Amino acid sequence: MNTRGFAYGFIVGAAFAFFLSPFVLSAASKGSSSPSLVPAERVADYVHSVIQAERSIYTTEVVERMKRQGIVTASENWRDTGKLPLPVQFLIEASRLMVENPNGLRFRLISNWAINKDNMPRTDFEEAGLLKIAVSPERPYTGVKNEHGIEYFEALYPDVAVSQSCVGCHNAHPRSPKKNFTLGDVMGGLVLSIPVSR
Repeated sequence: MNTRGFAYGFIVGAAFAFFLSPFVLSAASKGSSSPSLVPAERVADYVHSVIQAERSIYTTEVVERMKRQGIVTASENWRDTGKLPLPVQFLIEASRLMVENPNGLRFRLISNWAINKDNMPRTDFEEAGLLKIAVSPERPYTGVKNEHGIEYFEALYPDVAVSQSCVGCHNAHPRSPKKNFTLGDVMGGLVLSIPVSR
């Protein structure tokens, strides 16, 4: 990848880290002296907004712009080819980096029509949430879980097809179980898991 592509990627990643860290620290801190903490529901909305903004800017201002200018394209096998990650892969890689962060925040894309079977729903919450947001996408599906003695607030937001390139990629992919997505369809969901107790 050339220097310009790396610079765009670095800027997007840095912006993600800059905007996300205050919200995560506010939600996950224990014993804060502040009398008013931000509710987990609001933190989830903030984090989701940041993720969506990052996805949009990466898709339109990096992937699509680089492709139009003939500089570099995005590819499913980006690691082997030196091309850009597809927008969904960019999000998955960001999610993997978050797992390495000790604050406990997690997020991932899921879908009943996932091309990559790792992105299928894994829990009853995720299965129920995908059904709910398919018919009521205006609000996330939320719940609380306890894992290894830690309580997590979970929110599942609809992943809506907002880009023709995403729709075209899913519809044309040979492993895609659904080939008739259109703009505005709920293609799956983004599940956020935020620790609220330690």
